[in-house]
Amino acid sequence: MKEREPWIEGRFEEGVLTTTVEQTINWARQSSIWPMTFGVACCAIEMMSAGAARYDLDRFGAGAFRASPRQADLMIVAGTITFKMASRVRRLYDLMPEPKYVIAMGACTIGGGPYFKYGYHVVKGVDLVVPVDVYVPGCPPRPEALLEGLMRLQDKIKGHKIAKRPAAEKGGWLRTFGRRGTKVDDELPIPHHSGCLAEDDAESQGEAARPSAES
Repeated sequence: MKEREPWIEGRFEEGVLTTTVEQTINWARQSSIWPMTFGVACCAIEMMSAGAARYDLDRFGAGAFRASPRQADLMIVAGTITFKMASRVRRLYDLMPEPKYVIAMGACTIGGGPYFKYGYHVVKGVDLVVPVDVYVPGCPPRPEALLEGLMRLQDKIKGHKIAKRPAAEKGGWLRTFGRRGTKVDDELPIPHHSGCLAEDDAESQGEAARPSAES
């Protein structure tokens, strides 16, 4: 699998570097995420803990919690979503400017939790209300899990593409001039510390674990 190139493509002499506009924009976006001050239920306590001094969410560039949805680009849905609250969540999401992202935190947020089974008032997953980018399971998930979800979101932002393919139409460039093409597909984020072994490492460990013919 081809490794992703760093956002700084080349270095020439001291004080000079080159990159692309797309990579620069993605780097700025992933390093300046502004979550919304928004908590629904008990998972919000873990979200507050992740933003406190012990875990320090600000070292990831995402510690500037905003009280207004018009100044935020990340919604961390932390808690159970009821049908009465679903319309409010959607309204807050619509007020957020583009590009905007959603992290579903906790089992109740992702699938309704035990309240969906024994209650009639709980939505079975916040993805029925707003589009979700990253799921953080747990009941409740620890602050480290939220930090992991934030890093996965940063990987997703890093692979975002803003370029567009030219409009494919016969008749020369005069017929396609000024027309918008289709957007280039985003790169699928690859976890940088997923714990999975590379192919070479897996083969070497398999040979080491395989008993020899002499033994």
